[in-house]
Amino acid sequence: MPHLSRLNSLALTIALVIGSPLVFAAQPVAQPAAAASAKAPLPLEELRTFAEVMDRIKAAYVEPVDDKTLLENAIKGMLSNLDPHSAYLGPEDFAELQESTSGEFGGLGIEVGSEDGNIKIVSPIDDTPASKAGIQAGDFIVKINGQPTNGLTMTEAVDKMRGKVGQKITLTLVRGGGAPFDVTLTRANIQVKSVKAQLLEDGYGYIRITQFQVKTGEEVAAALAKLRKENGNKKLKGIILDLRNNPGGVLQSAVEVVDHFIKKGLIVYTKGRLPNSELRFSATGKDLSEAVPLVVLINGGSASASEIVAGALQDQKRGVVMGTPSFGKGSVQTVLPLNNDRALKITTALYYTPNGRSIQAQGIVPDIEVNRAKITREQDNEYYKEADLQGHLGNGNGGADKPTGSGTKAKPMPQDDDYQLSQALSLLKGLSITRGN
Repeated sequence: MPHLSRLNSLALTIALVIGSPLVFAAQPVAQPAAAASAKAPLPLEELRTFAEVMDRIKAAYVEPVDDKTLLENAIKGMLSNLDPHSAYLGPEDFAELQESTSGEFGGLGIEVGSEDGNIKIVSPIDDTPASKAGIQAGDFIVKINGQPTNGLTMTEAVDKMRGKVGQKITLTLVRGGGAPFDVTLTRANIQVKSVKAQLLEDGYGYIRITQFQVKTGEEVAAALAKLRKENGNKKLKGIILDLRNNPGGVLQSAVEVVDHFIKKGLIVYTKGRLPNSELRFSATGKDLSEAVPLVVLINGGSASASEIVAGALQDQKRGVVMGTPSFGKGSVQTVLPLNNDRALKITTALYYTPNGRSIQAQGIVPDIEVNRAKITREQDNEYYKEADLQGHLGNGNGGADKPTGSGTKAKPMPQDDDYQLSQALSLLKGLSITRGN
């Protein structure tokens, strides 16, 4: 089952309160809305129409329909017409939402959304069946096991993609307006590690966050410690924070990540109709990054919590944001638990960067725009060097000669085939040189 894809027509979760009992919306959040609605008179005419429609459907529809089904469908329709991210969560949906923020769930490892009535892949998640099969953000799913998706609702399409772990499923995709092609995947029990870290070169660290889960802040702290240890317990020369194709997640985790990179200042604030929805988050003075030069990579698949991190670091002049403009989801959803393991996921606020920017429907514009590109390395015969000449003089300071072919072949690294990453590393090296590191 695709990750989070049942939950709304554009399944990118930046939840103010999802995934942890500590951050779920409590009853006080719901009370002001209830009080406000109590003051307004009931729309009796509309309620009579609603009851009449129910009676007509029950009496005239081709097959019997019970009241429970009709009422649940009415609730779903009520929420789905508010905005793409508000939704009614049945028991399965609610459990799936909780699983996704814990980092373990069954599925294909894709974030899907709706665009002009078509099912679109927002982002594949690293190290999942989808990413291993080469599925890319922006691909459209036109068939599921040979059945066209045209005309299907998001829920219907996702229901067809759900299944038991180990079962195969064939998706027919269209990429960039090209010809349709098939990709066969095996559903898996996906355990997603939200943070990966490694040294790209001596002194230059790389941290990739695939999504913001409950423990992502802790994982980034551990990653920074790991990089320093691998660097001989010396301060790094620079760090690349990769948020590309990161669909978002838990707001508190995004705040914790930024807190690891700045000493002081505002990180993000939210504004909504309810007093409880107006929150401000500021740095606590940790800055585990030791203030080393920072480059943040984003693209069109970077959404919600990713945009909070990129926007905060950009506004605080802490790092250079590089890549392509982000997705532009600047709204906050609150999960309100209901009876019988159900819940409402409802948009309650917009979030703003430290400088007061709303990212909603606009996104983060990178400081340096670098488009995705393929790296083609030319086969270049090495030039004949001075050290190859017979009778050449030795080096004035001593040391071994360096004739043609004396260099060691470097092991493959992520930046070798990733143009945006290689550009970020080059920028970090330049910053390090100018700062005298």
